[in-house]
Order: sequence, then structure tokens, then C-alpha cells
Amino acid sequence: MQLASSSGSRAEGAIPFLTTERLLLRPLSLFDAEAIQDLFPNWETVRFLSTKVPWPYPSDGALTFIRDVALPGMGAGREWHWSIRLREKPDQLIGVVSLMDKTNCNRAFWLAPRWRGQGLMLEATNAATRYWFAQLNRPRLREPKAAINHPSRRLSRNIGMRVVKFEEQNFVIGRLSTEIWEITQEDWFLYCANPF
Repeated sequence: MQLASSSGSRAEGAIPFLTTERLLLRPLSLFDAEAIQDLFPNWETVRFLSTKVPWPYPSDGALTFIRDVALPGMGAGREWHWSIRLREKPDQLIGVVSLMDKTNCNRAFWLAPRWRGQGLMLEATNAATRYWFAQLNRPRLREPKAAINHPSRRLSRNIGMRVVKFEEQNFVIGRLSTEIWEITQEDWFLYCANPF
């Protein structure tokens, strides 16, 4: 993963661009609202997300989220949101990956169905996770998942995360058994040195 910024040097507190072999992760901006509004309101995308996501998704849902949630959180230094784009098509948003300073919920992500099954989300979440541990120096990363969300669970298992807590939570699809997955900074760096 490489860090870069639009000006070439990173300002203190600025959220950098992240790059992987195939992806460009660009800090979320108001300019992303239209693309998100086109892609995000899809049942396959939203069903296992928190009920903080309104459903049916309103026509201004993406703009409201970016303007009222993401940008203030980014400005306060407690949230980090990136649009996911293919390096070969940097103008095309295909998903979002986020980090948050919240108890038991430090990472969230979605990818439009058309781009699933290619390992792109693993690439995007690995880049964000590396930022969490290497740049933000956080001791652990936790993430809630519906127990029946098998693709998301598989992604976490593939990078060495483990379930540390069970509870029930409300999702767009309804109230479900939930697993809290965790990886520590130490385990993450072991994974990076010796991918499973």
C-alpha cells in the first residue's frame, strides 16, 4: 500500500489517498454523492448494514450521509472514509470503505454487486486496516457482522480476525445474531509478514 495526497505532501490530519495493486482509495467527498446514490440503494448491498442506514433509501441519502456524517467525522479526526475505485478507471466509484473510532465498530465497507467475487474488497479492507494500525497506531480493530453474512465473515477470517463476542443487533434486514470480530495490531503485522 502506498500513501499519497492530491497535493503530493500530506497535511497534518489530512486523510491520504491509498493505493493497492488494483485500487485507488480516495477520501470521500461531496462529489461522490451522485455515484453512491446510483450504486448503494441495492438490497444485496444494504441488507446486512446497521439500521442507521435508512431503508427504503431516500433520494438524498448519499448526500446526507457524506455531508452530515462522513465529512464531520473526518474533520474531527474520528472517522476515515474512502471511495473505492479501480486504478484503471479512477473516475468510477465502485464502493466505500470506512474506519471509525467507535466501540466494537471500527471498520465498515460495501462494494457494488458487479465488482464482487474478484478479491477487490479484500484489497480495499487490507489497505484501510494497514492505515488503522500503521498510521493511526490503534491497538485493535473490531467489526460487527451478522452471523449469516457469510462473505463478510469469510473476508475477516481470511486476514486472521477472530470472533470475540456474540450479541444481537438490528440490521436493515431485521434483528440478527451478531458476531464481533477482532484483530490486534500485533496479529495484523504477523498476518502481513506471513499471509495465511
